[in-house]
Amino acid sequence: MASDEDALALLALALIMKKKETKPVKRERKKWCKDWLLKRATYSHVNLLNELKFEPEDFKNYVRMDEKTYLELLSMVTPMIKKEDTVMRKSISAHERLSVTLRFLATGRSYEDLKFSSVISPQAFGKIIPETCQALYQVLRKDYLKFPTSEEEWKGVAKMYEERWNFPHCLGAIDGKHIAIVPPANSGSYYFNYKGYHSLVLMAIVNAKYQFMYIDVGMNGRISDGGVLQNTVFFEKLENGELHIPSSETLTGTNRNLPYVFVTDDAFPLRPDMIKPFRQANLKSHERKILNYRLSRARRVVENAFGIMASRFRIFYTHINLEPENIDKVVKASCVLHNFLIERSKRSYAPQECFYRENSESGNIISEGYNTQNSTMENLERRNPGNTLNTAKIVRENFMNYFNEEGTVPWQDNYVT
Repeated sequence: MASDEDALALLALALIMKKKETKPVKRERKKWCKDWLLKRATYSHVNLLNELKFEPEDFKNYVRMDEKTYLELLSMVTPMIKKEDTVMRKSISAHERLSVTLRFLATGRSYEDLKFSSVISPQAFGKIIPETCQALYQVLRKDYLKFPTSEEEWKGVAKMYEERWNFPHCLGAIDGKHIAIVPPANSGSYYFNYKGYHSLVLMAIVNAKYQFMYIDVGMNGRISDGGVLQNTVFFEKLENGELHIPSSETLTGTNRNLPYVFVTDDAFPLRPDMIKPFRQANLKSHERKILNYRLSRARRVVENAFGIMASRFRIFYTHINLEPENIDKVVKASCVLHNFLIERSKRSYAPQECFYRENSESGNIISEGYNTQNSTMENLERRNPGNTLNTAKIVRENFMNYFNEEGTVPWQDNYVT
């Protein structure tokens, strides 16, 4: 018995000694960064930007704005995205972070592709672009994403719609788009929509100046389009009477009392505060066709707003390959940038051909304006009308009568056959 114990002890001792004699294999230490990525000062696209300052059109094409506007934006966002140098390495500057983010939005190129022109690694992009988009949204939304909060502000929106589009008491045009995405791993059919691809939904309300007043991003495309609006904070407040919308008023110079309403298309419900066109099958009279035409004129601003944004930020011509929370940041940043550039650099960002225009004398449409037809942004599905409140039908009839009587415009019959 003792000899067995001694044998086991000797075996254990031999194994321990052998382990000590075996030296661990020393792995070759990898570089923390590729050599060419360390030469950012030499090869980065910021050198190209310095040259493009002497070619203003090329500069605008590169970052979607002129140099003056870009520098203003850089000064606004720098405190939020600037990083400190360390003893190990020099930080990526705010200028590089902003310019490469704008280039990402403008082209929709992948991180792997952008690394060659920016000399920044894809891993760094994974932090830089979402952080910069978030910073853009935070610094711009206060002044450039204004949602009315009082009756006076709503009336200001309505006044501009009446002046520009001859549609009184209009509080804004509502629309939604599917934003095509590459679904995250293991998400199954969560984002898969009825159109046959994966998407998130962008809901928006636009004023008469083609600017977004309200956006809601991130709802998965699988949700029925009829239910998209009902899941927004806007609709919840609308239902609860918390938006401070003005009460019905008599139109100036008439005896007609009309409510304040939003204009929509057939993807949304007909409500007393939401007007949509008559369906094609129900266009039984000239008067209804006039209503549809006048409503269409007011609604085109939201289609043009989406179209301008998509044409300038070509990220919307791709299936966005980011995590959903980062897609949310990218879309929000694009919307506030759109508003900022409409306000500060409209001539270069959105010239006349971007907008719907018509010849009121001949009845010809000069320009349909930019739309999302060639992008991956698609309309929401047309809604089954279901049960509609009689009060909503009466409101639409009252607007129809107004447009065919005291609210008529000289050219409207030119557009209705």
